Amino acid sequence: MDVQLDTILQWLAQHFWPFTRVAGMFVTMAIFSGRTIPTRIKLFAAVAITMAIAPVLPPIDVPFETVSPAGMLVTVHQITIGMLLGIISLMVIHTFSVAGQILGMQIGLGFASMVDPGSGQQVPVLGQFYLMLATLMFLAFDGHLTMIRIVVLSFDAIPIGQRGPDVDAMYYVAMWGANMFRAGLTFALSAVIAIMTMSLAFGIMTRAAPQLNIFTIGFPIKLVSGLLILWLTMGNFVRHFDKLWGSGVEALCFVLGGQC
Repeated sequence: MDVQLDTILQWLAQHFWPFTRVAGMFVTMAIFSGRTIPTRIKLFAAVAITMAIAPVLPPIDVPFETVSPAGMLVTVHQITIGMLLGIISLMVIHTFSVAGQILGMQIGLGFASMVDPGSGQQVPVLGQFYLMLATLMFLAFDGHLTMIRIVVLSFDAIPIGQRGPDVDAMYYVAMWGANMFRAGLTFALSAVIAIMTMSLAFGIMTRAAPQLNIFTIGFPIKLVSGLLILWLTMGNFVRHFDKLWGSGVEALCFVLGGQC
């Protein structure tokens, strides 16, 4: 059986460049980008998804020349598109880590830290707790399936070629990163206000009774009360995550030009 070189190159183009986009998404995507996921698992997942979606992708008109400047440019564009899609989901998850760090500093748990297995960095234990909750919510909301659906739709919105992601889309993703800190502060705002009110009460007590050792009795009261406030505000976690994930999906659609 004779197989022409053009047929082989077309088959490689139909699988290699979609693989680079899917793999780029896994590099920055929530959960899969952590160190806890072995590289072999990420590679196998990227290959499996590529083999599954390759038959339904639009035809690729770009000749397969990976070592040429044009071919390397196409590869860089595919990796950039995949990383843009994945980093949005990562910012959604880490929004609650930011909220946990803010709350930990307010209630006196900022000194309690642990090693994040995903990033290998020392993070406050309360931020790690919220990060694990957000990760579970991401799976419960089928966020991983949504990301796979988005990356499949991206091949219709941004076909494989020498045209990369739109500059406005990249700027939008960069500015959307500010939403991570704003949403984290919004989530923690009610607890922060309650704890600041408690600190104000301690200040009034100190002015009324200067001989009162506020550091001896204030720290345990503030710590226990802070944990109680966290428990009372935990009911809003699902609502905040639902709203923030909806905003993240809108950002993903903006990157794809609204085609999702």
